[in-house]
Amino acid sequence: VKMIIFSVFLILPSLFVFVNGGKLPEPEVKIEVIHKPFMCYRKSKYGDMLLVHYDGFLESNGTMFHSSRKQGDQNPVWFTLGIREALKGWDKGLQNMCTGERRKLTVPPSLAYGKEGKGKIPPSSTLIFDIELMEIRNGPRSHESFQEMDLNDDWKLSKQEVKEYLKKEFEKHGYSPNDTHHEVMVDDIFKNEDEDKDGFISAREFTYQHDEL
Repeated sequence: VKMIIFSVFLILPSLFVFVNGGKLPEPEVKIEVIHKPFMCYRKSKYGDMLLVHYDGFLESNGTMFHSSRKQGDQNPVWFTLGIREALKGWDKGLQNMCTGERRKLTVPPSLAYGKEGKGKIPPSSTLIFDIELMEIRNGPRSHESFQEMDLNDDWKLSKQEVKEYLKKEFEKHGYSPNDTHHEVMVDDIFKNEDEDKDGFISAREFTYQHDEL
């Protein structure tokens, strides 16, 4: 989850299957609020960037398959809500959440890793997550983010402007800058977001959000 934040931060509109003009019903995520702060100044919404700590368990036997609190560098992780950057179950289960709130999500296989499974997660597994929301920031598709990236105020983003933004964000979060890696990420971003292929990402191309979000 950790390094996906900016490599896909402008990418991946949600895909839905339509039958007879309507969406196929999807199983729901069971949400239990473990803790809610007394004061709530802002609630999470699609497009926001969320910083979370989480523990993940298999419902079948209670085995922990990952924990940001206990494994790796033990730092919380960033992801953007609503663009399939994390599991579908997270996109559904972490809406309207306050900073400092803690939730238990029970995520069915179709909103997790499906019939294939992944790594330590067997096929068709229902997953349980204990998730605490540490911080909410304006998402990468927000008008504020566009203005921050548009260094010359011409209402379009060049590859150099996007590269500078990525470099700054990586440094802000403690990652060493890697120009080669940034070049690849910028190419991926423009491949997906520069719809008219003019070499720039316009304000409309940047801020446009698909109806599914």
